[in-house]
Amino acid sequence: MKKRGKKYQEILKKIDQKKLYALDEACALVKETSTVKFDSTIDASFRLNVNPKLADQQIRGTLTLPNGNGKTKKILVVTNSKVEEAKTAGADYVGGKDMLEKIQKENWFDFDIIVATPDMMGELGKMGRVLGPKGLMPNPKTGTVTMEIGKAVSEIKKGKVEYRVDKEGNLHLTIGKVSFDAEKLVENLKVVCDTLVRVRPSSVKGTYIKNAVLHTVMGPAVPFTFDGR
Repeated sequence: MKKRGKKYQEILKKIDQKKLYALDEACALVKETSTVKFDSTIDASFRLNVNPKLADQQIRGTLTLPNGNGKTKKILVVTNSKVEEAKTAGADYVGGKDMLEKIQKENWFDFDIIVATPDMMGELGKMGRVLGPKGLMPNPKTGTVTMEIGKAVSEIKKGKVEYRVDKEGNLHLTIGKVSFDAEKLVENLKVVCDTLVRVRPSSVKGTYIKNAVLHTVMGPAVPFTFDGR
């Protein structure tokens, strides 16, 4: 087991690991117990009582954090018909097949997300082995395959993020940074919690969310609770 330093051990004493903190308490405490000098991200992690192998329990979708999460996403729009609309909305890169060739030939990945019009999915589908493992393949379920390119780009820039349960039933989402006011973190976290409760599969019996914690980079976990858990 990894041995923690004295600073970490002292900070850890501020957290009662047997207590489930309310959202406002957890957000204040996770800020207070950050152990690094830089403006660390704050993640919410959930252990869900779901079986991702079952189609109806593959928790996945998008939500919009009212205060963003402090991360600036670079957006690549792949389209032939909505070029000007994408540029006006603030897309970082816009193009058609030329952009896909750039990815293949130059191993270019200076972007965080791809938004595409439906007519380009045939070309994008050919790159599934390249984009899939990196989580970059556009998907209609997450709003990244659409004719409403301007709306999609604008929403992402304003704080729209994707959430997805992993094969172990865990879900992780960045809700902000240590520099955020605690009130803004609470607002973001509440949206995440409300969304998870709303998308609970009807086939899940008993406890739905087994564990929920907030944590910073290299910081201790703060367990929390909320209605609907």
